[in-house]
Amino acid sequence: MPLIVAIDTSGRKGSVALCRGDANSFEVLQLTSLEGGTYSAQLMPVISRALAQHHLAKTLVDGFVVVSGPGSFTGLRVGLATVKGLCEVLQKPLATVSMLQAVVLTYGQPNQASTAVLDAGRGEIYVGEYQASAGDASLLREYIAKLDEFIDEARTPVGDLLTPDANVAERLRAANVSVKLVGPLQADQIARIGIRKLLAGNAADPATVDVNYIRRSDAEILSAPKP
Repeated sequence: MPLIVAIDTSGRKGSVALCRGDANSFEVLQLTSLEGGTYSAQLMPVISRALAQHHLAKTLVDGFVVVSGPGSFTGLRVGLATVKGLCEVLQKPLATVSMLQAVVLTYGQPNQASTAVLDAGRGEIYVGEYQASAGDASLLREYIAKLDEFIDEARTPVGDLLTPDANVAERLRAANVSVKLVGPLQADQIARIGIRKLLAGNAADPATVDVNYIRRSDAEILSAPKP
């Protein structure tokens, strides 16, 4: 079975998973949590230790999977840069996974549309509407919105409304919006999705792939020329 390293540095806490899997089976060899704010210092040592503990050379890794967004600007950049470098050096394929898509694939109903919502901070949320089919989920729409402004739209969501963020669920429920609070995803669950993408030939080009912020960073906004 293919050996995969999956990385999630999109949030305040991250994780790295060493997994084996194919179309019929999946095994987590090791899952390691990461503390936010120090991803750049942790990632390579954590990957190296995981491989060493299972007596595996880095050349035996068959592919890499990384969360491409949305989430922390710095965290996403560090995670993607690390994986891109490994893919280029080792000549291995790369699969990127949206955390919004991952929520739908993990917790949504098969062959139905679902809407995933993630806390974006500052009273805002990331929203992703997906149509699930045959183990995949195609993007219908994604955007960022003020949570208070989203409430009216959330009364008639596209499919089930799903969020792993308790504060978002609490705010929506207080406004009588039906929402399902689901468990937070870690790198092992991201690996499951990434393996399917790699097996289907849905790999990203490490030279050109970029993170999906959905919104621009404050630095980009402040540096933009004024009209």
